Amino acid sequence: MIKTIAFDLGGVVITIDQDQAVRRFKEIGVADAAERLDPYTQGGIFGDLEAGKITEEEFQEELSKIVGKPLTYEQCQYAWTGYVKDIPLRNLKTLEELREKGFRIVLLSNTNPFMQKWLNGPDFPGDKPLYGYFDARYLSYELKAMKPDPAIFLKVLAAEEVMPEEMLFVDDGPRNTMTASQLGIRTLSAVNGEDWSKALLDLLK
Repeated sequence: MIKTIAFDLGGVVITIDQDQAVRRFKEIGVADAAERLDPYTQGGIFGDLEAGKITEEEFQEELSKIVGKPLTYEQCQYAWTGYVKDIPLRNLKTLEELREKGFRIVLLSNTNPFMQKWLNGPDFPGDKPLYGYFDARYLSYELKAMKPDPAIFLKVLAAEEVMPEEMLFVDDGPRNTMTASQLGIRTLSAVNGEDWSKALLDLLK
């Protein structure tokens, strides 16, 4: 029986726009942003930030070196939040409905502090900050592990005190759902921008 449902953030809860993120990083001076950015798992200093290997301040400093000029915190956050195309209210409503049904709802995301501070600030379009829709959050930069590394899934299972078959994981990244499945976690593959609520509710019947 499913007890905990873990949701990815980008491509599931929010609709991501890879092209917009690339454009914004180019705006602040990252000429090769298209080569540096990835929609699922970041690399280089972008990956170091999301894996918790460097802080926001260190990322800001390293990115300033790459572009050859000082960058502000606000510029870095502006570029990172370029990934946000839309936050469909239907998704937030579904999260609340699932909690009302008795499921434990958690966030499991490869992400970074720039994004999380924006999503939990006054610009978030929900009727409460992002974290208010979840019972717990498992963020790559806090756990020092990134999907699809099995370690991050094992940490979540341990923290939630559930067996793999008692968790359902919703993600738009094929490698992420494959790793979760190999660990015995039930999965649902979402498509960025599409409504996954009916497929999820059908799976839970």
